[in-house]
Amino acid sequence: MRIGVIPESAEERQALEAGMVPTPLFETQLAFTLAQVVMVGAQLGVFDALADERATAAQVAERCGTHPEATGKLLLALAGAGYVQGDGESYELTTLARTWLVRESPHCITDKLLFQFHEWDLMAGSADYVRTGRPAEVHEHMSDQQWGLYQRGMRAMAAAPAQEAAQLIPVPADARTLLDIGGSHGYYSVALCRRHPGLRAVVLDLPEALQHAAPLLAAEKMGDRVTHREGDVLNDDLGTDAYDIVLMVSVAHHFSADENHALAQRAARALRPGGVFVVVEPFRVDPAGDISQFGALTEFYFGLTSSAGTWSHGEIAEWQRQAGLAPAAPTTLANAGFGIQSAAKPVHRTRS
Repeated sequence: MRIGVIPESAEERQALEAGMVPTPLFETQLAFTLAQVVMVGAQLGVFDALADERATAAQVAERCGTHPEATGKLLLALAGAGYVQGDGESYELTTLARTWLVRESPHCITDKLLFQFHEWDLMAGSADYVRTGRPAEVHEHMSDQQWGLYQRGMRAMAAAPAQEAAQLIPVPADARTLLDIGGSHGYYSVALCRRHPGLRAVVLDLPEALQHAAPLLAAEKMGDRVTHREGDVLNDDLGTDAYDIVLMVSVAHHFSADENHALAQRAARALRPGGVFVVVEPFRVDPAGDISQFGALTEFYFGLTSSAGTWSHGEIAEWQRQAGLAPAAPTTLANAGFGIQSAAKPVHRTRS
């Protein structure tokens, strides 16, 4: 997936192709205005106010405790962006908003949008990051409230990709145990365990992450099949020949190359022969060799917020290879901009 300037007529298409459209203006001023309009709509409860019925701007303002005229301007902006539809007098949600931004929807990502107000402030430090190379280190400076929004937002975003990943991850035959490194809400482990009834998982993450992730995992009603373990993934003992799968989703981009290399060594040691080490990440360079917009922009974002960045599937495979594992060809998830790089621990057969 990518974002960009989309012409709405043949004339606009011709102008765009001729280089007559000020694309940087669209990709900055209109982009940040669109972001704020959607985020503020979520923050003020506009989408939930329209969840049950069509309403006028005045009715929405009354439900949300906002200014009627300003609310009308917000609704008009949301209509132009495709989140609501109306005639200028009254509005109703589109399928887009009803799917992703209504609290009752199982796909609701409102908490992630609320966390983005914190991310917005972090992005304001981009110039300082480029000048100095010093990152913001987002996880070290979050409040308790921000940790809660972060965990709920990450869980919401995992709903669809976790289901797809569970189908694509090469689970060994008769696999019994899974270690989910930095898995917080544990939903990837939940999806895998539901697909493989004989599998049990341990989710290892920081105490401050698990404080808010615990209710999210409990809501899945997996009992002792998926449990939490407090710890530091960079320093804790992961065991030896203890797991059939070691899973690491959206974690590598927080660590340096040396840290990821050392973690791969420990993951390999923790695997039983025949087990797999699975890394799910936004690839900086996609498997076809092209630079993806998603991977490249998240490379900058994660560099700014956590000192590392995204990695190519080749780099991830090299960590796995140097750990004595046999990397498989990468696969990509259809709807998340992420890829899967797995590697198996060789089975050493004794000669008879």
